[in-house]
Amino acid sequence: MNTSAQGQARVNLHRATVSSLFGSIIEWYDFFLYGVVAGLVFDKLYFPGDNEFISTMLAYGTFALGFVARPLGGIIFGHFGDTVGRKKMLMLTLLLMGGATVAIGFIPTYAQIGIWAPILLLFFRIIQGIGLGGEWGGAVLMTYESAPPARRGFFSSIPQTGMSLGLVLASGVVGLLSWQLSNEDFLSWGWRVAFLLSGLMALVGGYIRNHVSESPEFEAMKHKAKTEKRIEKPVLPLVDTLRRYPRIILACMGARMIDGVFFNVFGVYSLNYLTRELDLPRTQALMGVMISAVLMTCFIPFWGAVADRVGKARVYGLGALFAALSAFPAFYVMQTFSHNVYLVWLAIIIPFGIFHAAVFGTMSSFFSSCFDAKVRYTAISFVYQLAGVLAGGLTPIVATVLTDINGGDPWLLCLYVLAAGLLSVACTRWIARHVPDHATSAGREMTGAAQTSIS
Repeated sequence: MNTSAQGQARVNLHRATVSSLFGSIIEWYDFFLYGVVAGLVFDKLYFPGDNEFISTMLAYGTFALGFVARPLGGIIFGHFGDTVGRKKMLMLTLLLMGGATVAIGFIPTYAQIGIWAPILLLFFRIIQGIGLGGEWGGAVLMTYESAPPARRGFFSSIPQTGMSLGLVLASGVVGLLSWQLSNEDFLSWGWRVAFLLSGLMALVGGYIRNHVSESPEFEAMKHKAKTEKRIEKPVLPLVDTLRRYPRIILACMGARMIDGVFFNVFGVYSLNYLTRELDLPRTQALMGVMISAVLMTCFIPFWGAVADRVGKARVYGLGALFAALSAFPAFYVMQTFSHNVYLVWLAIIIPFGIFHAAVFGTMSSFFSSCFDAKVRYTAISFVYQLAGVLAGGLTPIVATVLTDINGGDPWLLCLYVLAAGLLSVACTRWIARHVPDHATSAGREMTGAAQTSIS
């Protein structure tokens, strides 16, 4: 590759990385924002009733529907991302998420338009889920396929930090508005500002993404298909994926389980456990999760870089194992030292911010390396989103049941986390044996060249 081509590749890689990160932050901000506001506002303005519990459950029910819609988005955008292009689909997912979030900010209340208020809220929440379902696969692929093999783990981990940054941003914006405004003003119009802010961020994100070139690996695949002029019967990418990679799909979904279970235990259920079972103030419990998210943002690219040197499967598997085992000492510290908020924070921060980061930071490159470019968008989106519903969507319910039937003790829950972790480790080992980590061997040979050509 000549100097000019190297320079253009370097510029496009940096643009793809920035656009994927910024877009991921916006998408996750939109998705988490709904969850943050659901229990504060929507139960009062869109699901009013005499029973506060039912109103809250209805509000969170619409939040859960966003998770259910994500596999549909993964299939739709995966299909067109593998046939039309990654860049076009990422522009569309950003438009869907940003547009739906802004629309939620304009929906009148139940008192103003009656039953149409929750119906519109439900509709735009589903649109959000579809948009996010297509975003993840495209964002990680733009960096994965634009990066040299030696550094794919690192660069494809950067969009993953959008999840933790989006969570911090959504919570921070709502917290700031709630702090600055009276309760009446916040319920009247303040919460809407957080949703309308997404429109401005989407415009900036769209501008950045519009100046990024298509994934070079996808372009090479399309060019090869044209030059060879093969006459083939068109096959849907999802059908092609399930036909050629049935066992790998199942193995990747199994490997994904620890991520969905662990995130929802420590990032979602722990808030309920600390406040309900241990009487910890909600602000202190939330602060522990927020600090963990900030630390996770730092460790995600760190583990991605480590994966480039020692292997994606090795980092992912060890991360899954340590995360699963850490549930026992973490909940022991929470239960035994609940009076010491700093120890409680450490019990959340270390497993969630460090061990889980090893899983989430290497997931994008680990899964992407299992499939060829022809079906990669569809395959990784299908794995990530469908397994997310099975693991993440059910975990808070399972965690609540296991804790309650054990008299408030978390040990059955810890066994559940351990089982998910062992399943993920077993699936990861199977993938490592059947899908050689070519990027790792390439990395050992190309590290020097990559450091000079990509900076």
